[in-house]
Amino acid sequence: MPTKDPSRFFDETSNVRRVLLLDLGFLGDSIHLLPALWTLRQAYPEAELHVMVAEHVTRVMEVAPWVDKVWGYPRYPKGPKWYQDLGRIRQLRDAKFDVVINLNGSDRSSILTGLSGARWRLGRVPQDGGPSFWPLMFTHTIEVPYHTKLIAIQRWECLKLAGFPGEKPEMPIEIPAPSMTSMIEKAGGDGGWIHVSPFTTANYRELPTHQLSKVLGEIHRLNPSSKIILSCAPDHREQQKMGVLISQLDFSPWRVFPGSLDLMELTALIQKSRLHLGGDTGSLHIAWMCGTPSVIWFRHFDGLPDWRPMGDSIRSFVGDQDEAGIRGISNVEILEAVEALLDKKRGELVGKE
Repeated sequence: MPTKDPSRFFDETSNVRRVLLLDLGFLGDSIHLLPALWTLRQAYPEAELHVMVAEHVTRVMEVAPWVDKVWGYPRYPKGPKWYQDLGRIRQLRDAKFDVVINLNGSDRSSILTGLSGARWRLGRVPQDGGPSFWPLMFTHTIEVPYHTKLIAIQRWECLKLAGFPGEKPEMPIEIPAPSMTSMIEKAGGDGGWIHVSPFTTANYRELPTHQLSKVLGEIHRLNPSSKIILSCAPDHREQQKMGVLISQLDFSPWRVFPGSLDLMELTALIQKSRLHLGGDTGSLHIAWMCGTPSVIWFRHFDGLPDWRPMGDSIRSFVGDQDEAGIRGISNVEILEAVEALLDKKRGELVGKE
């Protein structure tokens, strides 16, 4: 069981050669690792910095060229059995990491951390305390409350408690030039769009299609010169819903990408947009990462503070969960938020002239 003072973790490890931040998270989780990763990059400037995330979202780490290696873990559509990790554990041990850090506390990621062979292993105590073996997986543990603020901030605060330097969370990103060039060609311009990500993984996390069609129609009426772009995931459900939404619109969107953008092209599109609209899905976290002004809708759930970004350029609304779609968010409040952010953006552009 760990007995070492967690606040001395960085002091004890400041001269290490190889570091791994291990998470296994999906797209949103991986994006919200970036401030912690940048803190590690700054703290260990001479060390090799590695990260492990879900295999199907490893490309998001292309925005962080200062990470030396990205490891993928097969979690989608189904994760491996425990015995299928034996080879992966051997790979981790062969990599000879000095430090492995795990800030989500899940059983599988904790076991991989504990068996990695690293001399120093830092873990965040799970919300429920974890199984009896959990403390044995780490040399140092920290505790930061869950469901109190954005998950990226929670992770950064974990590192602060472990003695890492840094005044505030930061995450410099860089979209690969080929992805930016490809997106500009597909989108037909160099930015300034209104991007809409209408769908998530389930109806209860989305605005009803008939409501969203009216909202988009009003945005187009109030901003007739704006180029509205719609995108969705390449699965049958979202593509089918996209067809229904388009059939209900009283205008033609500038572009529709029904799952035809890869992850980096989508990131480039959102970064170059002047406004993003959507629900609680991966594109929300891409917009937050890129600093794109956003109007977001959520349903009430216990972990909402973990995933609801705040800021001057973000307007978010919370409604009641319903199988037919989120209830209780009015068109008027969405439209007022859209116009406020567009006016703010116009003022910023005028100020630069």
